[in-house]
Amino acid sequence: LLAVLLAAGLLQFKPLTERLLGHASFALIGLQIALWANALIKLWLRNTQREPDEAPANPVLVGMLVWALQLVVWTVLLLAFLANIGVNVTTLVASLGIGGVAVALALQNILGDLFSSIAIGLDKPFEVGQFIAFSDVLGTVVHVGVKTTRIDSLSGEQLIISNSKLLDELVHNYSRMARRRVVFGFRVPYDTHPDNVEHIIAQVRGYIEAAQPTRFDRGHLANFGEYGLEFEFVYHVLDSDYTVYRDVQQQVNLQIMKLLRGMDVKFAVPARVLSMAQESPLSQPPTVRPEAPPER
Repeated sequence: LLAVLLAAGLLQFKPLTERLLGHASFALIGLQIALWANALIKLWLRNTQREPDEAPANPVLVGMLVWALQLVVWTVLLLAFLANIGVNVTTLVASLGIGGVAVALALQNILGDLFSSIAIGLDKPFEVGQFIAFSDVLGTVVHVGVKTTRIDSLSGEQLIISNSKLLDELVHNYSRMARRRVVFGFRVPYDTHPDNVEHIIAQVRGYIEAAQPTRFDRGHLANFGEYGLEFEFVYHVLDSDYTVYRDVQQQVNLQIMKLLRGMDVKFAVPARVLSMAQESPLSQPPTVRPEAPPER
């Protein structure tokens, strides 16, 4: 089309036709420049924004920047074309500003999700592919869009939540967990010998230290509880995988069961024993005798 217009410039036309050809040439040149600008924007943001050794750029932030810069390019092209054909651009921009305020008030919920998406892209509380939990939802982030975030839950279905509502929640990002802190305990009866209590603490510590990857923190006879002697142990699993943590805890639990069985010590279970006190003669109420009839 540009070649046709250049060839037509060599011919003689009426003034109106020449003006139309001039406007068409300006529009075609501007369109081609806008397409080149869009391609350069995508190339710069998607490829040259990161270093070779760094992680990929956040797709949400890249998408928002691409959309915003493309909007600027096409808006400039439209205003330049209108100015070329003789439209008063200043008045148009002023009217668009007033109309933009009205549109912003009408679409404040959508704009709230839009800015929340930008906040997710800049602050990076979570990224695509990470496992998060909020409220009673656990799942993997599969997409962060302009308005909503999609999460594949553990139960199988895909959950869709608005970005602004998601940012209002307390989000647990388990993918960035370096280790897990584990606190557990159990009870034994009160008639357990003190030497056996010390032996139990030492043996359980050995079980935890032998179950790799772990780091033992502390183990104590914590309380004289309502149902028995209460132990409390704290250790760290040096792996963020939940399955690794459950395997370690299961191994420790089985060894504790074998230890107590070998020592002939039982677990203290919640139970109450009621003892009835025998009544003594002193506790019986005094005998009330009837009064004698009055003498006549």
